[in-house]
Amino acid sequence: MLPDFANPADWLPWTFASLMGLSILIYVVLDGFDLGVGILFPLAGPAEQDRMIGSIGPFWDANETWLVLAVGLLLVAFPQAHGMILSTLYLPVFVMLVGLILRGVAFEFRAKARAQHKRLWNRLFFTGSLMTALAQGFMLGLYIMGLEQTRATYAFATLTAVFLAVGYSFIGATWLIHKTEGALQWKAVRWGRESLWGVILGIGAVSLATPLVSTRIFDKWLAAPQVFYLAPLPILSGLAIVWLWRMLRAMPFAEDRRSWLPFAVSTGLFALAYIGMAYSFYPYVVPERLTIYEAAAAPESLLIILVGAAFVIPTILGYSILAYTIFRGKATDLRYD
Repeated sequence: MLPDFANPADWLPWTFASLMGLSILIYVVLDGFDLGVGILFPLAGPAEQDRMIGSIGPFWDANETWLVLAVGLLLVAFPQAHGMILSTLYLPVFVMLVGLILRGVAFEFRAKARAQHKRLWNRLFFTGSLMTALAQGFMLGLYIMGLEQTRATYAFATLTAVFLAVGYSFIGATWLIHKTEGALQWKAVRWGRESLWGVILGIGAVSLATPLVSTRIFDKWLAAPQVFYLAPLPILSGLAIVWLWRMLRAMPFAEDRRSWLPFAVSTGLFALAYIGMAYSFYPYVVPERLTIYEAAAAPESLLIILVGAAFVIPTILGYSILAYTIFRGKATDLRYD
């Protein structure tokens, strides 16, 4: 049910929830592929690792901006939900921040370290990437379970953590298919084939678990006539998975044609899964406990923040598009000259 757009108390919380949701989706796709490249790091040789770093070097800092934006929007627009969510997820948030710091430091130091120390920084880059992915997956699992803390919810969150890490490695592999060539591209194709199972199991687990969290979500998906309106989401997701499965068994194509396509289809698949989850939980910002309207700041405050967001978000979009445009094409070794 959409808000009454004539009433600021209705449309402002909906607007900020949409902006926050869009920021999270962009973050998952963009930082997801560079986290995935980090997770795949130990599977490559030294020269290939340099090329992998070169494929994400111009982008990874900007990719993480979307996470900062999403958390910032949560804090200023939904302060009550911010406190409730982060107090419950304090430990995995701490692990994620340590992982992000670790991989950022390792990213810079590995390029400057002496040969005998480079292996250590490579390991720390992998460790930081894996810690971040697992922490985000664990948070996602607990969020889906309504932030309940039981053995069952922790078990589901652990499973989600593993699947999200494998999912990140998959989208990282599709990025490498597009940005690399030769032996490394062949390896990336193989990594994509092997990690696609994690995407399938992860989306399947979340899709099956979400309607069981509450009767409200169950009815939103499976009651008539909604079940017919929503049928395109699982159908399109299934078609995307089949398309990826067939593509990855035929790639790389002659003359490196359509190397961008697996990443594009993967992005679409992640977006479909995210839209389905957003639909399930709307209008709640804390599942079954707090709606976006209950958690929102005063309309006067939101209106002022919206003016700032109208400048900040297009700026972030603009420089992100510029970076991806300037550094399009195949990756070269990352250099610090």
